[in-house]
Amino acid sequence: MKIRLNKYIADCGVTSRRKADELIDSGQVTVNGRRVFELGTQVDPSADKITVKGRPLNSGQKKIYIAFNKPPLVLTSTSDPEGRPTVSDYFSSYKERLYPVGRLDWDSEGLLLMTNDGDFAQEVAHPKKEIPKTYLVKVEGNPTDNQLDRLKRGVTIIGGKVKALHVERIRRTVKGSGKYQWVKIVISEGKNRQVRRMFEKIGYGVSKLQRVAIGRLSIGKLRKGEFYELKAKDLHRIFSIPLPAESAPAKKVRRTNKNLPKRYKSCSRTSC
Repeated sequence: MKIRLNKYIADCGVTSRRKADELIDSGQVTVNGRRVFELGTQVDPSADKITVKGRPLNSGQKKIYIAFNKPPLVLTSTSDPEGRPTVSDYFSSYKERLYPVGRLDWDSEGLLLMTNDGDFAQEVAHPKKEIPKTYLVKVEGNPTDNQLDRLKRGVTIIGGKVKALHVERIRRTVKGSGKYQWVKIVISEGKNRQVRRMFEKIGYGVSKLQRVAIGRLSIGKLRKGEFYELKAKDLHRIFSIPLPAESAPAKKVRRTNKNLPKRYKSCSRTSC
C-alpha cells in the first residue's frame, strides 16, 4: 500500500509532515538509493528503502508521548555543538529518537512534551491549533491592572502582534528593597521568547518563567528533570481547552474533547 512520503517520514517519528517536505525539497531524502525532490512522492513502506540524512527509516516503532519538567539552563534541542546540556540527555534510556514538541527557552523551565510522533508534534505546536499554554511568571516590578489588560488586548513584538488569553496576579512579594510579582498568563501562539517579550513591551523584565500546563495537562507535582509517559486520558487533556476563571459562567459547564484528533481518541499506552 502506497502513502505519501512526507506522511511516512512523520509516521516514523522523524519530524512533522511540513518539516518532512522541507527535508525532501532540500534533497535529504532518498528512496531506493535515489534522491527525491517531488513533494507528492508516493512510497510503499513494505517494499521501498527510504533514508533521511542517510539514516534508514522504520515505521514499526512504538509511538511515545512524554511529559517532562525541563529544568532551567537546558537547551530544548536534541544536540548542541557547544556541548551545553540538552533535553535529549534525559532520555538516553530510550532506543527511540525522541524530540521536543515546541520550545522552552534556555533559561525557562516547566512542562515540555517529548515524542517520536511528528504529526502529534505538529498538532500541538502549530499556532493554528490554538492549544493554550499556561505560564507562571516572576515579574520584576509591579505592573498595573491597565498594563496587564494591555497584554490581553494585544502587543506587537518581534514576529508580529500577540495577545494573552488570560492574565491574573498570583501574589506579590517584597524582597530586600525591590519588589517583584508573580503573574499567571495563558497564550496560544508560541513565538520565540514570546512571554518575556510581552512583559518587556509593557516595561517589565522577567526573572523566572515556568510553563505549568499545555491545554488541560498540568505539570502537577512533577519535579525538575522528571518525566512520565502519557496515557490516552493525558492526551485528551492536551486537546481540551481550559476555561479561564475570569470568564467562567456561574453554572457548571461540561467540557468535551471535540478538539482531540480522531487518531488519539482510542489510543492506549501500547497502541499510541
